[in-house]
This record gives sequence, structure tokens and C-alpha cells, in this order.
Amino acid sequence: MSSEQVIEQRRIHVPPAAKRFISLRPDDCSSVLACDVLVVGSGVAGLTAALAAARQGSVIVATKGAVEESNTRWAQGGIAAVMGKDDSVEEHVVDTLNAGAGLCHDDEVRAIVAEGALAIRRLSAMGGAFDEVAGEISLGREGGHGRNRIVHARGDSTGLEVETVLVSRARSEPRIRILEDTFAVDLVTAQGAAAGMIVRSARGESALIRCKAIILACGGAGQIYRETTNPPCATGDGIALAWRAGASMRGLEFVQFHPTTLYMPGVPRLLITEAVRGEGGYLRDRNGVRFMLEVAKDGELATRDVVSRAIVRRIIETGDSCVYLDVRHLDPVRFRARFPGITKTLDRYGIDFAKEPIPVHPAAHYTIGGVISDVEGRTSIPGLFAVGEVSSTGLHGANRLASNSLLEGLVCGHRAGIAAANETRFPSGEFDEGDRPDEVPPENLNRADLWNSLRSTMWKRVGIERDRAGLSMAVERLTRWQALLDETRFVERSDLELVNAMSVAQLVARSALAREESRGTHTRTDFPERNDGRWTCDLVIDERDGMVRSSATSPVSGE
Repeated sequence: MSSEQVIEQRRIHVPPAAKRFISLRPDDCSSVLACDVLVVGSGVAGLTAALAAARQGSVIVATKGAVEESNTRWAQGGIAAVMGKDDSVEEHVVDTLNAGAGLCHDDEVRAIVAEGALAIRRLSAMGGAFDEVAGEISLGREGGHGRNRIVHARGDSTGLEVETVLVSRARSEPRIRILEDTFAVDLVTAQGAAAGMIVRSARGESALIRCKAIILACGGAGQIYRETTNPPCATGDGIALAWRAGASMRGLEFVQFHPTTLYMPGVPRLLITEAVRGEGGYLRDRNGVRFMLEVAKDGELATRDVVSRAIVRRIIETGDSCVYLDVRHLDPVRFRARFPGITKTLDRYGIDFAKEPIPVHPAAHYTIGGVISDVEGRTSIPGLFAVGEVSSTGLHGANRLASNSLLEGLVCGHRAGIAAANETRFPSGEFDEGDRPDEVPPENLNRADLWNSLRSTMWKRVGIERDRAGLSMAVERLTRWQALLDETRFVERSDLELVNAMSVAQLVARSALAREESRGTHTRTDFPERNDGRWTCDLVIDERDGMVRSSATSPVSGE
């Protein structure tokens, strides 16, 4: 199959964004700031991009919370990189392609994987301290990987180490200005090119940031689901504002659910890293049966989609509310040393892992689809770049291989920062016009109820297993709720997040309804088989014609 071939054209109506601006227009802003490159988001991809761009020009990093607040901070597993003598780039590529279930883009996979070791060296040069054994970087193994290639730090707190290093370096860079508690409300264009961003501070002050290039690095949309490992900031803002500006989207039907989060009433769904299973942990049901051996030849080290589905089905079969991660057979001293963060969490909630199994349940974890971008972050809008979880580079296909996300953020963030800094001029001419909601007071809307309804509907109807009836119901409900929001002009962060989350939820639900097969993280019980003859293609959503269209992926090898 060549990259020019189109397997079929499927046109399913997707209403364009109802309003170009959800709150403010450029002329509503009270002040104007300027920089060469604006980075929205402060996780691994955003800060890596900012540091690369700062070599050539001025950079503003706008983040809606504290600069340390991101998905990166909570990443436990590590960074997938070819560092071992018994490993190779080709083997990592093949593992990635196999996990991606036929939808990875071959060239992009190879480009990103090939730079893994270089990305680790760059972090080390900034002061990153990775776990070592006998003077060599320690390499762990996670599901879907044929080799030990997971670089980790602080045992199970790799993301915290990476974020700490990048934040420290960004704060000390004189050409980077960090704006905390600054919400990116809407993208501004001029003659179709990115020209700036409307932002609003926690104090209620609005500003227009003019720039030569914008890098979206504001993470995924886990908060559209009732059960999620994501922090509260993951409300899909970058996907939504890019969609309103006309950027093309891809693969939003693919949402990765992490198989193992701590499951206790009243307790947040805290991640139990896949590396615990990599160290030898077993999954058992309420009767003590190690059920993954019945499901996959790799047992607990099968890919996340396989494990998540197996857990959900076993819960239904046994009538329990969860399954159990059993590490009682492992050395408790080694376990505490390898997983200090998890051990601390279990101690806090009175779970003695050496004597009792850990109750776990799947939860929404990673938004695989997003804004279409290349490995330099370029999108369909000139001057707009997207990196990290907000983007869709083709690396992950239909299912992200464990620990490839931090790798992607490091590699594509660095490349995007350089590319964005090379944008040579501010877009000229008047800003493109667009409407916004009328001055309708929001008092009559119960936003808390809308949030709960949105997240519950997505979990029940657009979750780990889906069907036409449930997806159609979700689309109908989300469309009705979106109409309520379209009538109201909001200004507060929590309300703007709700508007964004509702938009992204619609895109996810409509994409899931369109793909009539089961592949990777997308499981349709009414279409239970993978259909390569008809569906080895991407679903691309283009705001400009409001349609879902299919286009072929690059040739895939290694399956």
C-alpha cells in the first residue's frame, strides 16, 4: 500500500465548531504582548520545545496552572529508548508498529525512535539523573516491548524527574518568560496563518499574545471520562482551540485506557505503573485465578488494550468491582526500592502489598489521536505547531506502546522548537474575523451537572467497549448539551474547560461511531473483528468541510 492510496472515502457529518471564539475576540483584549514563539503548556513536550526555540529567539510559555502542573509530572513508567547492547532501533520500531495495529506511520515511527538515545543524552546534560546499575543506566521492560529499554528515574517517578529538570532549566533561561495561571482561550489567525493567542489570567485580565509561531503542547483530554489517571488540567483545551481555528484532526476514536489504577471508594484513580507487571506482578480475579494467561501469550505483559479489555470482561464475569494486582511473591525490599512512589501511596491507604493483592481497575489514560502534525510539529495551519499528547504524529497508530509518549515529547518537542523559531515574520494584515457567543448570563446552567453527565456518558458509552446504540446515544446527548453551551458566553477557567471538553468529547464519540471495526484501543462489540481490507486507514476530521474522511497511512512493516 502506497501512502498516496486512499482505501475508501467515508463521509459522516461532523458539525463545525459553532462559534469561532468561545469568549473573547482579539479586539476585546485589554493588553498586547509579543514574542517570537508562544508555547502553550508546560509538560515535557512544551518545555523541551521552549528550550530549543530560546536558542534563536524570545519565548513565552503560557500554562493555565502552575508551571509544574502537567501530565508529565505523574508519568511513572519511563522513557522508551534504545540504550541496551542487545537492542536496536529496528526492534523498537517493530514493537511500536505491532502495538499500533496497522495504523502507525512508518517514516514517523522510525524518525522518532531513532532519536531516543540522543534525547536521553540531552536530558542527562541538563542534569537529569536516571536510575543506574553498576554505573550503567538501568533499563526496565513494559508491555509490548521485546527488550528492556525503559529508562526510568527515582524508581517510579520518571515524569517528576523530567519535569523538575526542564522547569529548572526553563526558569533559568533569560529568553523564556513563563506566564502561570494563564488560560489559552482561543487561537488568532491572519490570512489563515497562526498570528497569536487570546489568553486570560486568573485575575481576570485578558491579553493578546502576538507571535511568529505557536506551539500547542497542552496535553490530552482524560477528564472527559469519569475514570481517569489524568490530573484535573487535562480537559482537551489544545484540541478544542485548534479545532475552532480550522486545524485537521486524526484518530480521536483511539483513547488508551491504563489497565491498572488503584480502585478504592473515595480514592483518586492513582496509576499503578505497568512496570509493576514488568517486574513480575500477576493479575488475579476475586477467586485468585491468574486470568491473563487465558487471554494472551504474553500474559500480564500484553499491550494495554488487551489487558484493559480482559480486566473489564473478568469484572463482568465475576460480578466484582475490580481485579487484583498480586505482588506478594516478589521481594518486598526490592519492590519498595523500585517503586517508592507506589509504596508510599499504598501505605497511605493501608494496603500491605506484601500480604494482600492491590485492587485495580482500568481508567482513561492517554489521548492517542489529536491535531495532525509531522515530526517537527507542523499542522495544517501555517505557523501552528502541535507536540506531545495534543498531537497526532502517526507514532502511536491505534494503540500507544508503553513509554513512547515521553519519548515523543522529547524528540518532537525539540524539533518543533527549532522549526518554530525559524519562522521568519509575523503574519501581516488584519486578523481573521469570527463570531462569539452573545452576552447570555450563565446563571441558569448547572455546570457541575453537565460535567458529571458528560464524563459519565463518555465512560459508559464511549469507553473500553462500544457499540452503535451507545455511541449514537452519546453523540445525541453531547450535541444537545453543546447547544446549551453555544448560547452562553463564559469567561471563567472552569467554564471554558467545560466548553472545550464538550467539543473534544463530540469529536471522540463521532469518530468512534464512524469506525466500524475493532482495532487497537477501539473495541466495537457490534464489529468485533479487525477489518484490514476496509479500515487500514486514518479517520481525518477537517473543520473546513465538517466531514470525517479516510486517508491511507504510510506502509507498515513488522506486523
